[in-house]
Amino acid sequence: MSIDTAVVHEAPALTLNDNENMALELLAAHLSSLSPGLVDDARWVAAARELSCDIPLRLRQTLRRFSWDAGPEAMLLLRNLPIQPGALPGTPNAKNSVQRAATVPASVLALIGFALGEIVSFREEKSGALVQNVVPVPGMETFQGNAGSITLNMHVENAFHDFRPDYVGLLCLRNDHDNVAALQISSIRLALGLLAERTRAVLHEERFITAAPASFGKAAGGGEPHGILSGGAEDPSIKVDFESTTPLGSDAKRAMAELGEALKAVRRDLVLAPGDLAFADNRLALHGRNSFVPRYDGNDRWLQRVFVHQNLRRSRAWRPENGQVLHGN
Repeated sequence: MSIDTAVVHEAPALTLNDNENMALELLAAHLSSLSPGLVDDARWVAAARELSCDIPLRLRQTLRRFSWDAGPEAMLLLRNLPIQPGALPGTPNAKNSVQRAATVPASVLALIGFALGEIVSFREEKSGALVQNVVPVPGMETFQGNAGSITLNMHVENAFHDFRPDYVGLLCLRNDHDNVAALQISSIRLALGLLAERTRAVLHEERFITAAPASFGKAAGGGEPHGILSGGAEDPSIKVDFESTTPLGSDAKRAMAELGEALKAVRRDLVLAPGDLAFADNRLALHGRNSFVPRYDGNDRWLQRVFVHQNLRRSRAWRPENGQVLHGN
């Protein structure tokens, strides 16, 4: 199936009206002004968690519905968020770029993330920063990760990890010069009906191994064999990375290939505009990106990313001092 057959109609979305935009901007500006003005500081995190209760009502309601059931698309698109484009600096282009300072966009992302659950990060990835920059980096064009600009293969975020995110949020500050870079999201809920019964059965079997992604900065073992699908047969969760998951045997290889075609058939391509925030339910959806051409002139594509857990207690043994950062992989 060619890329031209990807789904391109409107995604489930909420567009903030002008009053909601202004209210959220005032709240984010207040949060960004609080001492010490650092996203990863525990005091700032506590303030963001408290203030997340004050985001506009329609936004809170939408996030609550999404946290209950992500729907067949397993994604949500929020639009017209305040990012103060005139105040943005040049797009960073350093490897492992993160957002430490509490800017208005980072505050918007934190407020919404904490309204959805608990923002977390992984020490081995982007030095454990809670808000991470997704930007092209010179010399890393072919990298299979957020620093690259070639096609990013479809994947569940940190699929290898027992405590991978429940949600991945991507806030657009700038798109690429040609406005062609698209976030691609594909839901197993839509793809499941395209799979043969035998294929589904194989995908539930422990015939696959998934290694840590390149973004973790080192080659890691693949761990124990696992099923790509798990849970209820009629509505399974999915765990796969088409760059890092290896099928064990010919049946598993065929099943994974059929799954890839089904996911491609139902994929959405979303060209995000500045102020758009897309959340993918990482238990039900894969995401990726098509290729684009960066110019490294300060105006390249710039997304900011957060990971969210619904149940923070589950990973307590991995988080020293009950913080937000998971240690170990």
